[in-house]
Amino acid sequence: MTSILFSRRNLLAAGGAVLATGASGPLLPARAQGLAPTASMSGGANNYRKGAAVVERIGKGGFWMSGTVRRAGDGTPLAGQRIQIWAHTTEGQEHEPQSHGATLTDKDGKFRLEMPQIIPVFGQPHGHLAYDSGEFKTVFLRPVMRSPKETSLEAHFVLQPA
Repeated sequence: MTSILFSRRNLLAAGGAVLATGASGPLLPARAQGLAPTASMSGGANNYRKGAAVVERIGKGGFWMSGTVRRAGDGTPLAGQRIQIWAHTTEGQEHEPQSHGATLTDKDGKFRLEMPQIIPVFGQPHGHLAYDSGEFKTVFLRPVMRSPKETSLEAHFVLQPA
C-alpha cells in the first residue's frame, strides 16, 4: 500500500510546481457562473390576457410549445411556475380567448403544452409566452419560428425575484 506523506516541504514543492507550469484559475472545484435573467422581448406582451386558465391543451393540438424555467444566478429549475402561451394558429387569432392557455412547470422546471399549428401573422410564424405569477419579475417572450412548417417551438425563462 502506498502512503502519501503530507509535510510542509511536500506541500510547498507541489505549490511551486503548479505555479511553474503556469496553471491558471482557482484550484477549487468548478462552480456555476451566475446565470443572467431573461429580458422581456419587444412585442411579447401583444394580446396578453391576464389570468388565462391552466389547460391540458389549447384547441385540437398538433403543435408543441415547450421550454424550461430556471432561477437567475444559480440556474435552479423552478417547479410549479405558471407559463401562459398564445399564438395565431389554424384555429384562431392571438387576440381570441380560445388561442390562450397556461401550463405549470414540472419538478425539473420543464413545461410542455399542445396547441394548434402556429401560422404566420405579419409575415412571421411566432408564439407568445409569459411568466406573470408575481414571485419573480414578469417576462414576455416572442420566439419566431424558422419555418411555418415546424411543429414545435421552445422558449426558456431565467427569472429573477420580484
